[in-house]
Amino acid sequence: MCRTLATFPTTCLERAKEFKTRLGIFLHKSELGSDTGSVGKFEWSSKHSKEDRNFSEDVLEWKESFDLLLSSKNGVAAFHAFLKTEFSEENLEFWLACEEFKKLRSATKLASRAHKIFEEFICREAPKEVNIDHETRELTRMNLQAVTATCFDVAQGKTRTLMEKDSYPRFLKSPAYRDLEAQASATSASPASRGPAEPLHT
Repeated sequence: MCRTLATFPTTCLERAKEFKTRLGIFLHKSELGSDTGSVGKFEWSSKHSKEDRNFSEDVLEWKESFDLLLSSKNGVAAFHAFLKTEFSEENLEFWLACEEFKKLRSATKLASRAHKIFEEFICREAPKEVNIDHETRELTRMNLQAVTATCFDVAQGKTRTLMEKDSYPRFLKSPAYRDLEAQASATSASPASRGPAEPLHT
């Protein structure tokens, strides 16, 4: 974790600067791909997500709840960029991998993907090992003996709780998000962001 700049002076500063740069580009309606390995690419785009809402409204909703942040493609991309500055992006990547895993319908694909996820995120010395307790790790290992769509539910839930209680509050307090929030608030409050004024009836 990037707690003190004295510990990782160059790398941490560079990653923090990169995070602010990415969000700045994002705010100005550019597109930026964020490569996350096994979970593919997040699209940094000014287009709306599943609901018809503009970017500023999307940004302001991220602070309302962790669920709203995770339900927004833009929010996930921004949160992932932030986690990279703390060297803890594996938590979100594991959560996303589990979400995609649960959509699989083929038993063969489920089994194959389950083992890949376990080897990448769960097993000891995994390249992107997530922070879970020994009991959860062993329970997940046992679940692989008869793979179902829910075999990672306990581990995924604990990882989500960790992000919500630990990383999410820091994300909301980060200078990069606060800058983004301020600009989004100003955009939402500007006359140009509102619809045409209705005529007054006397």
